[in-house]
Amino acid sequence: MKRLHVHVAVSDLSQSVGFYSTMFGTEPSVLKADYAKWMLDDPRVNFAISSRGVAAGLDHLGIQVEETGELSEIAGRLKDAGASTFDEAGATCCYAQSDKTWVEDPSGIRWETFRTFGEATIYGGDHSAEMT
Repeated sequence: MKRLHVHVAVSDLSQSVGFYSTMFGTEPSVLKADYAKWMLDDPRVNFAISSRGVAAGLDHLGIQVEETGELSEIAGRLKDAGASTFDEAGATCCYAQSDKTWVEDPSGIRWETFRTFGEATIYGGDHSAEMT
């Protein structure tokens, strides 16, 4: 099963955690000094916010999958259609370990397809700008 992923850059993490906790009716499942994530089942979404020095607003959208085959299927469709993608195997980002494929839509909105397989003690890097 797939889950929609939305990542929003915020200017005030604490204030935003309060707002989104109220809106979703629950506290974040992950809370760090610069990052928070809600793994919601209703609606089924992985919603994350961060305050990491980028402009506030939509950072990227994504589709989180549970199986490696699902990730390969989505990435394969994008590549077969001629999309420029950037693959990251074993990436450390957002306090997690994941395999990822990044792509931009025709309007320049970044999309991340990924499968998370572990936690990390650091935020990690964002290599999505390396798309080819």
